[in-house]
Amino acid sequence: MQPNDRPSADVISVTPLLIVGAGGFGREVLGLVHDINAATPTFDFVGFLDDGVVDLERLGRLEARVLGGSIRFAEVDASYVIAIASSSSRRSIERLALASGRRAATLCHPRASIGSDVRIGDGSIIAGGVCLTTNIEVGRHSVINLDCTVGHDATIGDLVTVHPGVRISGGVVVEDGATLGTGCIILPGVRVGADSVVGAGAVVARDVAPSVTVVGPVARQTLGSRPAEG
Repeated sequence: MQPNDRPSADVISVTPLLIVGAGGFGREVLGLVHDINAATPTFDFVGFLDDGVVDLERLGRLEARVLGGSIRFAEVDASYVIAIASSSSRRSIERLALASGRRAATLCHPRASIGSDVRIGDGSIIAGGVCLTTNIEVGRHSVINLDCTVGHDATIGDLVTVHPGVRISGGVVVEDGATLGTGCIILPGVRVGADSVVGAGAVVARDVAPSVTVVGPVARQTLGSRPAEG
């Protein structure tokens, strides 16, 4: 090798990345990846995997391609994130990815505010405008969407879906697989049970049992229970 053939010290290594799910949320996650790369080159987007029908015209406008279904995990050597709202679907895809030897990436938007002692699990997605204050734990493959706030000492479990504009107060525990609807408020110290759903705009002042749905300005359980996912 001649001296001028040596790799440049300015060359930045990036991680090949698959996005699983090519729907609307998948396209938003692709935008998040672009924003991360604009701040610091981090990922090389390889393409989408999707087992359903996709809008190729919209994806084409983003210059994005679909490589095929999730069965192609074994063929594509890349990290991945799951851009699907359903926690049960994320759970199934995680199993397939692990069986294929793939490692989950973690995405955190550069305009998210991440305080001290905040731990974010593999595969989780933190969108723009999110504020995680301090002493917070977020599990694996959870989604905290646009403009959410999470207060001190909160715990967000695995495979949790937090829709835009949610306010999670200090000391809250959101158990695995729960879904928090757009704009809901979880008051301090409340526990939201595994696989439960909190409706959009609800104010949750007391603990929510596992696998139920609560709705209304003052959250109340609907009749019946929600079957546990997975």
